[in-house]
Amino acid sequence: MSRRIALSVAAGVVVLGGAGALTLAYAGDESVGPAHSTARYTAPDGDRDGSLTFATDVTAPSGVRSVQVLAWPQDSSFAEDELTAEDMAEVDRAVCEPSGEDTVHCTYSVKVTASDAESSPRGAWHVAVLATAEDGTTTLDREAAGFTVR
Repeated sequence: MSRRIALSVAAGVVVLGGAGALTLAYAGDESVGPAHSTARYTAPDGDRDGSLTFATDVTAPSGVRSVQVLAWPQDSSFAEDELTAEDMAEVDRAVCEPSGEDTVHCTYSVKVTASDAESSPRGAWHVAVLATAEDGTTTLDREAAGFTVR
């Protein structure tokens, strides 16, 4: 093999090795995160209860430990004081099912009675999501989805 070809092959190995290392480093830096989040609010009607249904996909390289969900009105203290992970400590968990190698599809549904609807502030609402990976990494999306209470 000529010297020029040997040097080209060696340089190619170094470049490909570096690209592989960069890919592994990037994959290791990925954090847990929700995506494609939706919320649907249906008001009670007559003697029929309404509902709030939220869905999201969460991806975490180490696996997803939990997904917690909180609906909050835009005109609340959370709008001024910024919702924190500590505020999410005791809220409801979504039900999650595997939907890919590192991804789960999570849903949260709660019924809304006429009494609930009457006492709820009218206007824009947000759904906050606290996603926790198996490695302990957390991500809080304060406004993962939104809906309106009329």
